[in-house]
Formats: sequence, structure tokens, C-alpha cells
Amino acid sequence: MQILLAAIVVVPLLGAVAALLPAPPGLKGRSPEQAVLRHGVTVTGVVLALSVALAAGFDHGHPARMQATTDVGWIPALGIRMHLGVDGVSLPLIVLTALLTFLCALYSYGSPPRERGTDPKAFVALILVLESGTLASFAVLDLVLFFLAFEMVLVPMYFLVARWGGDGRERAAWRFILYTVLGSVVMLLGLLLVGIKGGTFDMVALATDNGSKLSHTTQLVAALAIGVGLAVKAPMWPLHSWLPDAHTAAPTTGSVLLAGVLLKMGTYGFVRIVLPVTPDGAHSLAPYLAAFAAVGIVYGSLVCLSLARSGAKGDLKRLIAYSSVGHMGFVLLGIATLTPTGVNGALFANIAHGLITGLFFFLVGAIKDRYGTSDLDTLSGATGAALYGRAPRLGGLLAFGAVASLGLPGLAGFWGEMLAMFGAFRPADGLSRPAYLTFMVLAGLGTLLTAAYMLVVVRRVCMGETTQEAPVVADVRTYEFAAWTPLAVLTVLAGLWPAALLGLTDPAVQQLLRGGN
Repeated sequence: MQILLAAIVVVPLLGAVAALLPAPPGLKGRSPEQAVLRHGVTVTGVVLALSVALAAGFDHGHPARMQATTDVGWIPALGIRMHLGVDGVSLPLIVLTALLTFLCALYSYGSPPRERGTDPKAFVALILVLESGTLASFAVLDLVLFFLAFEMVLVPMYFLVARWGGDGRERAAWRFILYTVLGSVVMLLGLLLVGIKGGTFDMVALATDNGSKLSHTTQLVAALAIGVGLAVKAPMWPLHSWLPDAHTAAPTTGSVLLAGVLLKMGTYGFVRIVLPVTPDGAHSLAPYLAAFAAVGIVYGSLVCLSLARSGAKGDLKRLIAYSSVGHMGFVLLGIATLTPTGVNGALFANIAHGLITGLFFFLVGAIKDRYGTSDLDTLSGATGAALYGRAPRLGGLLAFGAVASLGLPGLAGFWGEMLAMFGAFRPADGLSRPAYLTFMVLAGLGTLLTAAYMLVVVRRVCMGETTQEAPVVADVRTYEFAAWTPLAVLTVLAGLWPAALLGLTDPAVQQLLRGGN
């Protein structure tokens, strides 16, 4: 098990190096482009297989216990150790990351990145480095290593947007890097404060101490500093403004990984570090986090509704990016309740958002490839998409993604948001229940607005009459079907069998909230 977890983190890095070689091993006999893209599918497939093996070998009877641990010295002078481990909180995120990256590699093999006409070697290498950094973020148990892994993903995502993105890619890439780097600098100060005052950078030891070695002021300052850096990545309103531009400009695979994986690093940091390590600071800041989350839910939904209406010059990729602000607001609200119910809901919503929004960005990328645009007015015009008539399978999948995103019972999007609101209905002791009831009502309003704009999108893109002037478009292709089916199936399974995920997260959450004892 220890070897499995270490291999999951290291194999993508080795694959990235191999992708840059003149001929990736074992892939001769193909064109250079096909060889390197197939290499990406192979490496990410191996990582996915290792992740599934890790999940199969995980002791599901004790999900609160750190398993597959590796703990060796790295920089003894600074007390920094190469400490890895996985529990019920991190395991689902590791499997989700491996799955989405594999599906992105598979999709890219069928639809190579040709936006800038460049060699795909760099593209595949960047995807693999991004995967390694994300997996490391969920696997490391040392504050300094967490920061390094947290930062490791910035460079590949910057180049994916700047080099293979669409219109406005350079501005979007710079905004992404500036926002996240500035937030990370503040976060680093908080992590160093915790490590120095707590006497260790080990996250498990700090969680077990439950802040006993940190004064209230230290906890408050550290929670604020760390929280700001995590909130930028989450993204929390009003620190979200880098996200719509990055999503709109990013290539399809970049948008899928950004929404499905990278945003989860911020919310995971709140659960893994802020809540157990600085409990007093988290308790003091929780009402403000909940307020920002509730405003973000309503704000994101209202912007989406505005973009969805006719004549608003709304871009479908931009609309889904703003929908992420609202959906991730539910995650932050659940965390801010400081209750097992709310935090479990947040972790469930994390996974659901990765599945549903990942599928959504795949679908929008396919629509843009076929029609040359993701502008809603163009897609709903006289010669627009009318997917139900012209590409019924594609239209059906878009409608499925829409109803999953609006939280229809029986699908994955329902449980996380419902549990987050249940947590807000009865927050942790010491938090103002009237205030949290207000936040719950705002979140409920957000679900209604989500239903409104999603149904408008389905009506405008999927419905309408087909005309002879409209160009012929292909329905779902074989490689698209292979890349999208797992996300749709898992969305249904998570909705019908939520206990599979909650059974993993709940014992670990209970232990983190009571101090890791």
C-alpha cells in the first residue's frame, strides 16, 4: 500500500519526462503525435489503475485511520519529512483526480490539441505534471510539502491556458497565476506560523494536538492567512474573479481539470488543515466564511441567469464557470457549519461537482468544436444548435448534466447541497443559529436560481427547429462516448448510493473535528 501511494504521485512525473523524449518507450510505429498522445493515455491509465488498487486495498472498516503511510526524513534541519498517507477524506479525491486526468488524456487522443498548431509533447507533459501535483496535494501530510504540491500545479495550468487556450488566453493565464500566487504567499505565512509555533509541520500531529500548543491569537491569524490562500483556489466570492476568464479561455481538458480537480484543493485544505489544526480560529472565522459562501451561491446563480437570457451575449463556458462559484459556495457553507453533517456534505459536493462539471465542460468543448462557438445567442439562433433534432445523444447528455447540476434527487448533485443546508440548519455550538438559518435560506434561493438558468440553457441549446440551412453536425463520437460515460454513470451511482461515499468520509470527518484522537 505504501508503494502504491508513492507510485501514484511519482508515475505521472516520470511519464512527463518520458513524453519529452524523442520516442516515448513502447510507442514506436505510430506518428509522433499519436505516439505521445497515446503515451499520455497509457500513463494516466496506469495511475488510474493504481488508484483503483489503492481504493480496493483500503481498509474500509477504519476509514478514519491514515493508511498507506510513508514517513521518512527529507530536510532534518527544518523538521520537514516526506510524509504521505490516505484516509476517507483524501481517498475519493485521489481517485477522482486519476479518473478525470485519464478521461482528459483519452479525449485528447481522439481530439488532439491543435489550437496553436504545436507539438503535443509539451501538452501531454504539462497534463502529467499537473496530475502529479494535484495527487500530491491530497496525499502529503506535511505542511511544507502541501504548499509545494499546491504550487506545483500553477505552472502547468498557466501554460495550458496561455498556449492552448482561446481568445483572451494570455490575460486569463496571467490573472490566474497572479491571483493564486498572491493567495499562496499569504497561505505560506500562515503555514509557517503554525509549524513554528506548533513545533512541527506534521499535519497528523498538529491535528491530534487540536491547536493545544497554539494561542487563540495565533490560531486566528493562521486560520485567516491559510484561509485566504485556500479561498482563492476554492474559489470563494469575492476572490473568484480569475475563474471565469480562465475557464472561458482554457482548452477543454484545461477547463475539465481546473473545475473538476484544482478547485477541490482549496476546500480540501480547509478540511485537512484549518478545521483540525486551528479549531479556535476556524470557529471565529466560520460565520464570515458562511456569509461569503451564501453570497457567492446567490451571486453565481444570478450571473448565470443573466448570461443565459437571450441577447445577453452569454458564453456557455463562462456560464458554467460562474455556476462553479455557486456550487463551490455550497462546499464552503458546509465547511463553515463546523458540523459533521455539513462537512460531509461539503466533501460529497466536492466529488459531485467534479463529476458533473467535468462532464459539462467536455460537452461544451464538443459543442464548440462542432459549431465553432460557445456563444448562446449563436447556438440558439435560426441556424443554431437544436441538439435534440440534430445531435440527440449530445443534447440528451447536456440535459442530463443540467438536471444533475440543479440538484435533482437521485443524482450526485442533490446530496452534498442538501447536507450542507442541513448543517446550516443546526450549526456547531457557539455559532449564531439565526445567521446560519439566513445563510440556509440564501442557499435554497440559489438552488431555485440554478434550476432556472439550467432549464433556460437546455431550452436554448437543445430545443428549436432544424433548418436546411443549418450545417450537418456529428453526434457523440466513439472516443467522446468512452470519455463521458464514466462521469454520467458515476453521477447516477453517487446519487442512488450516497452511503458508499459518506461511509468513507464520515468517520474521518468525525475524527478531524474532535482533534484526530
